[in-house]
Amino acid sequence: MHIAVIGYGEVGRIFAEDLRAAGHQVTAFDTKLRTAAGVPMRAHSLVHGVTLAESPASATRWAELTVSAVTASQTVAAAEDCAAGLPAGSFFLDVNSASPGAKIAASAPVARRGARYVEAAVMTPVPPYRIKAPLLLGGPHAADALPALRELGFAAQVSSAELGIASATKMCRSVVIKGLEAMVIESFVAARRYGVEAAMLASLRETFPGIDWEQQAGYFFQRVIKHGRRRAEEMREAAVTVREAGLDPFSASSAADRQTWVADLADAGLFSDHRRGEAADTHDWRIDADRIIDHVRSTKHE
Repeated sequence: MHIAVIGYGEVGRIFAEDLRAAGHQVTAFDTKLRTAAGVPMRAHSLVHGVTLAESPASATRWAELTVSAVTASQTVAAAEDCAAGLPAGSFFLDVNSASPGAKIAASAPVARRGARYVEAAVMTPVPPYRIKAPLLLGGPHAADALPALRELGFAAQVSSAELGIASATKMCRSVVIKGLEAMVIESFVAARRYGVEAAMLASLRETFPGIDWEQQAGYFFQRVIKHGRRRAEEMREAAVTVREAGLDPFSASSAADRQTWVADLADAGLFSDHRRGEAADTHDWRIDADRIIDHVRSTKHE
């Protein structure tokens, strides 16, 4: 198959790698290709034989399947930008973490082109599973797309013929998962500051004996430090989803604020390994918590 990947970030590159390894033609586009951030993308494309396009429309012009894997806030814009090049009858697989309303809006320009929009909710982190990450498909063309997607290696199943149901499932899950990330960072940093982390961890282990809180905290800290900006965008979409359901999204919005706050600290280099000039992969949440505590103390005294 000829496949277009729109958004050549972590998820887009993983899908491109696996699809190329299976012998398919892959063309990719990312707005960052025009910037310094595009240098590693170009290097990746050379290693894996991925063709890079100059625009979304040119990337999709011959594609039988287009995979949209952009940041959540660009979901609708990506569909609009791709629409001019989509072949009639081709599938447009939207794997972005966006609200049901955003997915419905994104489907409109695709449908006007005569292509078939399919929403997809990715229900686990992609890196451990790669192309086998579980996908919930939605929309009137989901059932038609299912055989081709499974043949390509995607672990897909149809959630609903109604657009928005699959995304609602993912977004409601995100309120818990990414909300828990934000709560763990806030709670564990505060506990470390007061010197009560041992007692707190003992209590958590007693209440939730099935969770290794040391390991989980290390994982949460690292995921937010490395991908906090993207996760905050997803939580903004989760907040929109909650609002679309008629509720005020107190928890989702606050979690997005905490994710953004950590992302800002990461961008400022707070968590960098200064010997290598890159983010340290410590997996020890105490090291990251101490850096946050020192930062907060220094800013309070300015």
